[in-house]
Amino acid sequence: MPGELAEEQARPRRVPAAATGSDGLERAVYDRMRELEQAHWWFVGRRELLGRVIGGLELSRDAKILEVGCGVGGNLPLLRRFGAVEALEPDAESRDYVAARLGVTVADGRLPDGLPYQDRAFDAVCSFDVLEHVEEDAASTRRLAELVAPGGYLVATVPAYRWMWSRHDELHHHRRRYTRAEFEALFRQAGLKVVKASYFNTLLFPLAVAARTAKRWLGLKGEDDRMPPGWLNRLLTRVFRWEATWVAQGAMPFGLSILVVARRPA
Repeated sequence: MPGELAEEQARPRRVPAAATGSDGLERAVYDRMRELEQAHWWFVGRRELLGRVIGGLELSRDAKILEVGCGVGGNLPLLRRFGAVEALEPDAESRDYVAARLGVTVADGRLPDGLPYQDRAFDAVCSFDVLEHVEEDAASTRRLAELVAPGGYLVATVPAYRWMWSRHDELHHHRRRYTRAEFEALFRQAGLKVVKASYFNTLLFPLAVAARTAKRWLGLKGEDDRMPPGWLNRLLTRVFRWEATWVAQGAMPFGLSILVVARRPA
């Protein structure tokens, strides 16, 4: 039973076909991301964290930055603060949306073998909640590492813990969740030096565990990526922003997600 559950959670997940984007992700998920990315506490808090972490890296003012899997472009204005930004996204409709809203040309491509870039070209390569979607995560991490210039960085996030698997993972076509050790290993195997690794979304972790456990016991299938009431969204945003300062300065022992920053030797 516990072993069978662990085995089942470790398997790649498949979601029945629906109205999908070019990369197979359900169209409704992209539509919700457009609505949520600017104001939802999770996206706002994650940008706060990423801004603090990337702002602490040794990047020149004219740094070349690539975001792989930019989705609907919510992180691109943040990344522009640190250099010249390029982006890649396999979903055609999202590429058009980003071009119209931000004036950024987003390339088409897929991990691990469909990226239209030369090796070792970028000072920072970013992959935020992408690797959990791809079947070949080790090969994809190696390919991302090949795009990092000597002395440059690969910055990535993923969701944590297989036992936290929920309806959210199924709707977003996740194939896996990670422990910090598992995620760090991908970067070391790709020839990079891990310079920072931490869980995050730690303060809200107990609430998330309680909510997902209750849903399992009650057999509820509701989606958990809707906009909460305004007062609650503001409170959760504030909590996540508090935590961002701590993660930027150190490492959290557990949390809903994992951040790794790895560097290619100069």
